[in-house]
Amino acid sequence: MQLGDKKLIVQRASVGAKHNQMSQQVPVQIQVPGLNLNAVGTQPPTEVLCLMNMVATEELVDEEEYDDILEDIREECGKYGVVKSIEIPRPIEGVDVPGCGKIFVEFNSVLDCQKAQQSLTGRKFANRVVVTSYYDPDKYHRREF
Repeated sequence: MQLGDKKLIVQRASVGAKHNQMSQQVPVQIQVPGLNLNAVGTQPPTEVLCLMNMVATEELVDEEEYDDILEDIREECGKYGVVKSIEIPRPIEGVDVPGCGKIFVEFNSVLDCQKAQQSLTGRKFANRVVVTSYYDPDKYHRREF
């Protein structure tokens, strides 16, 4: 199309067409509240796995819904090894509860935890993509979420 003394070329956008610019693309950033992406994946494997982006704080208020989530987590994580304990910090009205919205699963061994981490990372739970991170067992036992 002629536009003044310039020629304008209009074409339909197509992935991978003409100019392959894969090397120039910026990686996609996943944004999860309370998640420090610089810290994820840097911790050495432990027997405690932190599951993020699985539950919203509103889902933890109702007792029955909380019990269902707890049972689902116990059943799914049990496929990878012995689950010793699960902590899901719940919201308290008017209080900023540390770790609220995260799920902490303690396995019997580091190996079981690694198997769970490899399987659960990137999976969907309630239409959310699961993000995982190993968690310091000492902090877990002190309930420092």
